[in-house]
Amino acid sequence: MSLWTSLEPASATVDPGSSTRVRLRVRNTGDVVDEYRFEPVGGVAPWTTVEPQTLRLYPGTTGTVELTFAPPRTSDAVAGPNPYAVRITPTEHPDAVTVPEGNLTITAFSEVRAELVPHTVKGRFRGRPRLAVDNLGNTKVTASVTGSDTGDHLSYEIRPSNVQIEPGRAAFVETTLKPRQITWFGSKEERPYRLAVRRSGVDPTDVEGTYVQRGFLPRWLATFLGIFVALAIAFVMIWIAYKPQVRSSATEQTQQAGVALAPSPSATPQALPSTAESAPAEQPQAQQPVTQEPKDDGGDGDKGGGDKGGGESKKPKPPVRTAATAVKEIAARSEGRHICYRAYVADQGWQDPVCDGAEAGTVGKNLPIKALNIAVAGTKGVTGNGAHVVEGWLTGDDWASAPDKTDMYLGSTKEAVSPMEGFTLSTVEGTVCPNTHVKDKGWQKQGCTEAGKWRYFGSNMESDRLQLEAVRITV
Repeated sequence: MSLWTSLEPASATVDPGSSTRVRLRVRNTGDVVDEYRFEPVGGVAPWTTVEPQTLRLYPGTTGTVELTFAPPRTSDAVAGPNPYAVRITPTEHPDAVTVPEGNLTITAFSEVRAELVPHTVKGRFRGRPRLAVDNLGNTKVTASVTGSDTGDHLSYEIRPSNVQIEPGRAAFVETTLKPRQITWFGSKEERPYRLAVRRSGVDPTDVEGTYVQRGFLPRWLATFLGIFVALAIAFVMIWIAYKPQVRSSATEQTQQAGVALAPSPSATPQALPSTAESAPAEQPQAQQPVTQEPKDDGGDGDKGGGDKGGGESKKPKPPVRTAATAVKEIAARSEGRHICYRAYVADQGWQDPVCDGAEAGTVGKNLPIKALNIAVAGTKGVTGNGAHVVEGWLTGDDWASAPDKTDMYLGSTKEAVSPMEGFTLSTVEGTVCPNTHVKDKGWQKQGCTEAGKWRYFGSNMESDRLQLEAVRITV
């Protein structure tokens, strides 16, 4: 070796967002003039600068180079010891590379950010906001989540109530808000509440939201029911006060008929039985025409039965053409990755499926998308979740998933559920690249997922919350 090096000090400590310096001394122990190039290597190399980058030394002389370490105040600067090295390459002897090593300790810092999605939830019996907790520090965070409100109007179900978050990652907490008293009649009431992210040794991070409690029945219906009950009570009282007197004249008419049919004093007892016997003898003759009618009806019934038996049978309906049907057809014709999809459009229903970047939905007609049907081929499966304008993530952490050539559904076709504002997608293999058309915003910039990771596409859930109108998707 024709080179001697020394790091002063060999170990250093630095706070994220600040800088520190280490001196590197170099001596040319050879017998020729040489020039040395310095290059930082290792995990902290992106935050390391060398001044000067080259040094020319005569034999037996010593030079000094300063290393400046300036790690950023982000989660990328992981807390703890971080080894580093400097590659020294002589110009005259490029094969004789020297790599002195040192240690840089980065101090820990903690920074947590929390956000409610959505900020305002509405409901009669419950609301389900979602709390996103981001760890922006460079060390693991352990925290608990609690809820409170002024007046103790709400109860809270938090899942999970304790989270551990790695640096640069986020955790999602599902929260269910339930009013302690149900509002049966009347207009909606706003219930401000607060979710607190608590950590040991620091002040809690509070996030405020609003729960809008709707009345079970509208005020106009309560008024209508009150008027209806009052009218019913008034009708009953009038009926009781003025009960109509009904008198039947059947008894008087029977008595009159008895007097008219009574035998005269000149009639003999022998004449009465003969008259009684003659009446039943004539009765069958009077009923004989009536007994012929069922025969005619029976004839008509036979004809009707013949006509019913000769009718044409209904044709079966053709099968529904879904995204899986379309992707199977295109996969049979062409190898590689494919994706097919169709949109459920408000006031129109399900559209026909399209594939590989074609447009699904409508543009400029103010007809939002309420649900999506997606199927893939060649990616070993697809997963996703749908976000709605009012309800947010309707299914929470319960994502939909489907293997190749199988239908997956996002969103809801129910009339009571609001339109979609966006969705998340990911494929098991490869990437998926959706492009979305949002109301009043037009086509958004197309984005792609990273391999094996999900990404959100659509309206900005933090500020815009606009309905989704059309999509184009490729894989």
